[in-house]
Amino acid sequence: MDQVEVFKALSNKTRLQILNWLKEPAENFPEQPNADFENVGVCVGQIQIKAGLSQSTISEYLSILQRADLVCATRVGQWTYYKRNKEGIEKLSKIINSEL
Repeated sequence: MDQVEVFKALSNKTRLQILNWLKEPAENFPEQPNADFENVGVCVGQIQIKAGLSQSTISEYLSILQRADLVCATRVGQWTYYKRNKEGIEKLSKIINSEL
């Protein structure tokens, strides 16, 4: 885990909001007909609607979070779903507790 990349990813309000929303997706997004939140995640389109930003901006933000190992993506047909990467979040927590 590259600490600089992680903290750069967290330095944006919307990216922080996305991580927060993905923590409790059932509370933050409408039910999805084709995929469940726990196993697959939240569709990019739902994240885009909630954030009120363009699809390209949200895709870039999610890509940054994914490179930082904070979210993981699952492709189902033509749609991509994102959820928090629990292992990456745990690594970040350990870094904060042990090194900062």
